[in-house]
Amino acid sequence: MEIRQLRYFIAVAQEANFTRAAELVHISQPGISAQIRQLENDLGATLLDRSGRSVQLTAVGEVVLAHAKSVLSSMDSLRQAVDEMNGLVRGKLVVGMVTACTVQPLFDALSGFHLAHPGVEISLLEDDSAKLGEYVREGTVDLALIGAAHRAPDDLDGWQVISEPIVAAVPHEHPLAEKDGVTLAELSAFPLVCLPEGTGIRATLDEASAALGLTPTIALQASAPGAVMQLAERGLGVAVLSESMTGHQKGLKTVAITDADVPAVLALISAPTKSPALRELLLHCRQSFGEPAPTQVASLSGA
Repeated sequence: MEIRQLRYFIAVAQEANFTRAAELVHISQPGISAQIRQLENDLGATLLDRSGRSVQLTAVGEVVLAHAKSVLSSMDSLRQAVDEMNGLVRGKLVVGMVTACTVQPLFDALSGFHLAHPGVEISLLEDDSAKLGEYVREGTVDLALIGAAHRAPDDLDGWQVISEPIVAAVPHEHPLAEKDGVTLAELSAFPLVCLPEGTGIRATLDEASAALGLTPTIALQASAPGAVMQLAERGLGVAVLSESMTGHQKGLKTVAITDADVPAVLALISAPTKSPALRELLLHCRQSFGEPAPTQVASLSGA
């Protein structure tokens, strides 16, 4: 049994798909399948049920998954302890970011960190905010840029980067284009185009609507804000995004949502236990985003 096999097994369990898991851990699909088979042979048990459309854990697989995560966590803690004793910054960092991320300060931080510490391998993972939060909790992602309603999860370290209202965006000939502001009830009379569930913008819309007893009709959803605006511009629904996302679309008018009291938040999050490499990357993030020094930034809940 090898440590890498446990990493591959966790990836397959997480993705429920060999191809996606192989992409996540940067190995070929036949390669990850062979390694999982070898792990099952070594343990003398079938860990994965491959009979359905998606890969599922067997009962034994569920037990092995919990122990595999514990083993990898212990290995990471061991490496961190040794690195701290030696004062070294090395290893690998996995950075998560929301799909279609265009936040320049994050890219600047990654660039500055890479120039300062070229020996540290950086991997990028795009996904929705809900999944990225889970990956950080599991330890498979070290740092993530996520969207959220109100604030980022209280159980993770980090800080708020942006807090702004959600707005509607409509073509200039749309009935709402004549208004400077619209209520959620008025907005609910029209089909909406929005980001999918699991994103911060969608969570903000759903939470603000639920607080008023409303259930908006989501006609279409797309993972990229640009796609949402393009669909709205072609009359397929009213776009709902954050204020900063809609500022450069000439074919749409931005209309304030007057009673959406839940802010859309963009935040950087990380697990409480940090390797020397992650601590260095966080320093670069704070410099790029213009945030206070680590001693002044306790958690998102205090930001």
